[in-house]
Amino acid sequence: MDIKKQIEYWINTAGEDLQTAELLINNNKILFGLFLCHLCIEKAIKANIVKHTGNIPPKVHNLSYLIERTNLELSDEQFLLCDTLMYYQLEGRYPEYYKKAPSKSKSKEILNQTKTLYKWLKTKL
Repeated sequence: MDIKKQIEYWINTAGEDLQTAELLINNNKILFGLFLCHLCIEKAIKANIVKHTGNIPPKVHNLSYLIERTNLELSDEQFLLCDTLMYYQLEGRYPEYYKKAPSKSKSKEILNQTKTLYKWLKTKL
């Protein structure tokens, strides 16, 4: 396995997901935008798993579980964001958990926090 290529794949596709999340949220497709915010952070953590372990990351979506597989030390605020994103990732995978979308301003706040966490995770690579 080419570790460098794996890390580039995970972090680059995370960035693309973040760009798409912003487009969706700006166009009032809030739940799908927040789902992609989760996916962005999931992939950025998976890039860090590859760096830390030298292995392909597990095929799971739970951010706390994934963080435990790294050497990352997140702040309380970063963990809180991950918990929030977990709430919205269910909607995209399991329709029976369909959630009400937050306001556009709250969604943009979550998006901005996601951008900040993504940039931080990228610096750890």
